[in-house]
Amino acid sequence: MKTLKILKANQIKALDAFTIPKEGISSADLMERASTAFVNWFVQKYFLSSKLTINIFCGLGNNGGDGLAIARLLLQKGFFVNIFVVQYAEKTSTDFAINLQRLQDFKKVSFIKSEVDFKAFQQISSNDIIIDAMLGAGINRAIDGLLKALIIQLNRLKVEKISVDIASGLFMDEPNTKEDIIFKPNFTITFQLPKLAFMLPQNYEYVGDWEVLDIGLNQEMISELPSYYFYTQDIQPIARPKFSHKGTFGHTLLLAGSKGMMGAAILSAKACLRSGVGKLTCHVPNIAFEIMQIAVPEAMTWTSDDDFDFISINFTENDLSIYQSIGIGPGISTNPDVFKMLESVILSAQDKKLVIDADALNLLATEEGKKLLNKLPRNTILTPHPKEFQKLLGKIWKDDYEKLGLLQNFAQKYQVFVVLKGYQSAIATPEGDIYFNATGNAGMATGGSGDVLTGIIVALLAQGYSAKEAAILGVFKHGEAGDLAAETRGQMAMIASDIIENLKW
Repeated sequence: MKTLKILKANQIKALDAFTIPKEGISSADLMERASTAFVNWFVQKYFLSSKLTINIFCGLGNNGGDGLAIARLLLQKGFFVNIFVVQYAEKTSTDFAINLQRLQDFKKVSFIKSEVDFKAFQQISSNDIIIDAMLGAGINRAIDGLLKALIIQLNRLKVEKISVDIASGLFMDEPNTKEDIIFKPNFTITFQLPKLAFMLPQNYEYVGDWEVLDIGLNQEMISELPSYYFYTQDIQPIARPKFSHKGTFGHTLLLAGSKGMMGAAILSAKACLRSGVGKLTCHVPNIAFEIMQIAVPEAMTWTSDDDFDFISINFTENDLSIYQSIGIGPGISTNPDVFKMLESVILSAQDKKLVIDADALNLLATEEGKKLLNKLPRNTILTPHPKEFQKLLGKIWKDDYEKLGLLQNFAQKYQVFVVLKGYQSAIATPEGDIYFNATGNAGMATGGSGDVLTGIIVALLAQGYSAKEAAILGVFKHGEAGDLAAETRGQMAMIASDIIENLKW
């Protein structure tokens, strides 16, 4: 598994300070390294657009120093660059001063000392680019004065905007207020490690699309610095043994479906089979026996003797003994008799690997259901979307930072894994760690997508993956399949079946 740690602002500062003497370089050299990485990215993205005008807005600290170095390097490559320094204070950082001196032979710098000077950039056209290097990481108070007025003006311009490291005004690891003025980039190019702010929906308009550039900060210290947060860049399944058979890859029981909701059961079953499970048994209402047999012939179908529109059987430990993993929830309905079925599964599956989703989560969110949370088998995987998680909690969070804290506390309290679904899904572990996912797109915001994820994860559990591995790998591959589907269908045309058809292991 390839992951990047997500560190706090003070840790990044310490990492920079450690790398400089460790590698025998100056802080200005490290700044040059970061600026070169940015320029290499920029040239690769805009290599056919050398005639465009680049407008770089620099602050007086090290982020401004990055901007000045980027300006010099772009000028050397033949780009047309305008450089604006926002003089909101008297002092500058040492590395800013060094890079300002280095730039003197290349280009005259325009200083913005008051709002009167805003006219200097009024001629920016829609084909130009703005690069934000005003504040960077580490700020902990809202911007005001000249910078605030300037960012308001820049945000109004309909041009492509790029932030260096992090958007000016955006706090790195704590919430901004709704009143704060923050630069709104189309892209954020950050250095070495992602920022926690990038992971949260409330910050999207202040981040845009983002990318991490490696600038060679000391890996030894990165590995030693503590963090609860990780970004999963890549994870792949274990190779399957050549001398294997269907029994090698486990037997899953999927409890899914009710009248009018058999699509959820079918999607989950197909995803489970496409994710490598050896055998799959689907328990569905008796009225849906033929539907499941015809739609998913590779699965065995188990029904009860009643004619209810939902699954009502009370399971015993003996009923569940042959299964390595159990998935419950897609389309089962929230009938009170279904709650009794869910309760029987939870109490009878204490030694089983369990995935709970959809209507099963809604049942757990009831007054009676919450009494079952303490009885969940250890390392059970819950897969709520945000509204379902709020129901489980019985409260609404004030912002996404509080949401992460509630997510961590919930997973630790009940010793479960929680997959909080969405773009960059957050996977919380019983230890309190959170893994953010790198794959997926907005086309996956369609009915049935979550049912597909349930099928994927429960299949991986049956094959012997740990709950942590199954949750992280399942979410990653689910998103990857969605990205492949979007390439052929486009995001608007995607349906959940497209995700299944694009699963590649």
